[in-house]
Amino acid sequence: MLDAVVVGAGPNGLTAAVELARRGFSVAVFEARGTVGGGARTEELTLPGFRHDPCAAAHPLAVNSPAFRALPLERYGLEWLHAELPMAHPFPDGTAAVLSRSVGETAASFGPRDAGAYRRLVEPFLPRWDRLVRDFMSLPLTALPRDPVTLARFGLAGLPPATLLMRRFRDEPARALFAGLVGHVMAPLGGFATGAVGLVFALAAHARGWPLARGGSQALSDALEAHLRDLGGEVHTDYEVKRLDDLPPARAYVFDTSPTALARIAGFGSHYAGYRYGPGVFKIDYALDGPVPWTAKEARAAGTVQIGADSAEIGAALRAASREGRAPDRPFLITTQPSVVDPTRAPEGKHVFWAYGHVPHGWTGDLTDAVERQLERFAPGFRDRVLARATAGPPELAARNANYVGGDIATGAASGLQLLLRPKLTLFPYHTPHPAIFICSSATPPGPGVHGMSGHNAAKAVWKRLRQT
Repeated sequence: MLDAVVVGAGPNGLTAAVELARRGFSVAVFEARGTVGGGARTEELTLPGFRHDPCAAAHPLAVNSPAFRALPLERYGLEWLHAELPMAHPFPDGTAAVLSRSVGETAASFGPRDAGAYRRLVEPFLPRWDRLVRDFMSLPLTALPRDPVTLARFGLAGLPPATLLMRRFRDEPARALFAGLVGHVMAPLGGFATGAVGLVFALAAHARGWPLARGGSQALSDALEAHLRDLGGEVHTDYEVKRLDDLPPARAYVFDTSPTALARIAGFGSHYAGYRYGPGVFKIDYALDGPVPWTAKEARAAGTVQIGADSAEIGAALRAASREGRAPDRPFLITTQPSVVDPTRAPEGKHVFWAYGHVPHGWTGDLTDAVERQLERFAPGFRDRVLARATAGPPELAARNANYVGGDIATGAASGLQLLLRPKLTLFPYHTPHPAIFICSSATPPGPGVHGMSGHNAAKAVWKRLRQT
């Protein structure tokens, strides 16, 4: 009998398996797709030789993750590449705000009236960042806070809505960039703890950047798999689990799945009936004949580029998708351009690029024209560089990854109390109604993103159970 079986080989499932194997437990992972990866995969979606990341591409949370930093992933081929700028936020007039490794450079891009306010916001946390991120990503009670005073100060700044925090800034460059940071978790700007979302992304950039993995995000997943195998763990792909009887006997079962799928497989009935799924995304992967012709020079040097003319436009786009049930006319876009820093991703002289905008949950329309009209505002001539495109709305995203219910790449609405307390209101979010069954997906704290910490935290609960039985 195995000690633990993990269902789902996304970053969280693989991390949970690695953590258990490191402690001497026998572990097997079962994945429905033909390769491991979940939200961290790389595929040729458009043309031969163009390697795209179907979901995550830039990794500010991964490079800062306490779980990943404790593992020897570089030994298994993972190499982080840093663009000249982690992120740029261009404006229609050709200027741009930037999120740089340097606090000073970032503050200067906001203009003199907001430079000081930005420094005062982020600089107190940077010297204590490693302790803060460990405390923040280990909540709730999987570990005692290492720096409770800094964590409390962070809570005072971040728990209010981002709209309140943004009042510290007087001009649009800072407001728009910060609004865009909140948009990465598809949460309305006025929601609970959205200020913390923006702060985490900004601090992550200043601490270690927003890198991309050489060769694509698959490199991270492959490194986790290789480490697991070296530790004696097993990985089975093309193995879809529909009920518990499909799995071999084990002392514990860990699910890197949505709560809906877990309830169906484990027979938990309506246990997670109150869990909410959020808006979906419409994503386009592009093969380009050259770099994106951004008007703002800063955007040409950035790994990630946020697209929204101002904070009001960004807020309206987020509200349309999450509250009004419609696709925005001018979507807020998150884009990445991996081949700016990684020439292995496309044939010589060519580029890969992706963009996504927020749409209502389960939306079945086509946002391609709206996305490209928005891109043309900031990069005139963009369409002329398109060699091929691969589009994926909510139905296609859910078909690729069952955790993306209704196209929700956060595996559950990251708004209200559910941003922090998921999948249920409990101090033991990784536990389920069955004492030997656990959940470790992005539906558990600390929530969405490629960081492995949900798997890391869940593994703690599992090994405590295994040592008691």
